[in-house]
Amino acid sequence: MAIIAEIITLGIMAVALGMDAFSVSLGMGMMRLRLKHIFYIGVTVGLFHVFMPFFGMIAGQFLSFKFGMVAQYIGGVLLIVLGLQMIIFSFKKDAAQVMNLVGWGMLLFALSVSLDSFSVGLSLGIFGARTAAVLICFGAAAMLLTWLGLLIGRKFQGWLGIYGEVFGGTILILFGVKLLLSV
Repeated sequence: MAIIAEIITLGIMAVALGMDAFSVSLGMGMMRLRLKHIFYIGVTVGLFHVFMPFFGMIAGQFLSFKFGMVAQYIGGVLLIVLGLQMIIFSFKKDAAQVMNLVGWGMLLFALSVSLDSFSVGLSLGIFGARTAAVLICFGAAAMLLTWLGLLIGRKFQGWLGIYGEVFGGTILILFGVKLLLSV
């Protein structure tokens, strides 16, 4: 049962992190991208959502080993700060909407929407989450939400944008509080 609960928790966190990619992708979808290009963008964002939390988890496991309980408090606080940051930045005009999604522009876009997954990976590494489960959940959710955002943006011209990031940020805050209360 503990494994199922962990997978459900990771799935919810993966969706929360992917909401950033979803929100920005809504705006990008207004550029009327070809379906083939949408596919490549989603795969790239998904891969970045695998590598960034992986590196974060390695750093988090190191910190947990070196600093013990203090690192667990830091992990919970990081999730809360990250959630607040997502909510605050959701109300600002996103510079990524004018970015060219070819070559380096696509890599920069993928990096920009996956930086928060490094911090969450750091927190999960501190708490000892299962690495493979985290990477699969985060990568798949980010890829699917990016595709969904690009396709919806292509159809509806971005009327959901801000609400997706606010929802994602709220979920991260709730998980941060839950982690702090469980320590």
